[in-house]
Amino acid sequence: MKRKETALLWIKRAESNLARASAGKTDERILFEDLCFDCQQAVEKSLKALLVLHNREAVITHSIGLLLSNVSDLDIEIPEFINASVILTDYAVQTRYPGFYEPVTNEEYQNALQVATPVVEWITKIIQNS
Repeated sequence: MKRKETALLWIKRAESNLARASAGKTDERILFEDLCFDCQQAVEKSLKALLVLHNREAVITHSIGLLLSNVSDLDIEIPEFINASVILTDYAVQTRYPGFYEPVTNEEYQNALQVATPVVEWITKIIQNS
């Protein structure tokens, strides 16, 4: 499979996570923790898409920081808002297991969504225009 096709598959998954996160708390059974996990996953998969597009390995990790480090080696200018997404890493593991965190608030969820959305949009444009 070609790099762009594979990158588009990663973006499709990222957009799915972002769509679920964007739908919000439509039911009292939905937890802000899970919506924030979807925000983290959207960014993680987007960054992996960018790496794949540039013929780099999509490292198996939930660490946004590690992925950003790998992306910084690419020959593209990375906007500062991309680097700000490192704050989403905690939503990958800690908040998914009861008792290891303080409950996530609506404000934290809204912030996670505001961080994740432009990252996915920026990387999607790069891949579509490649």
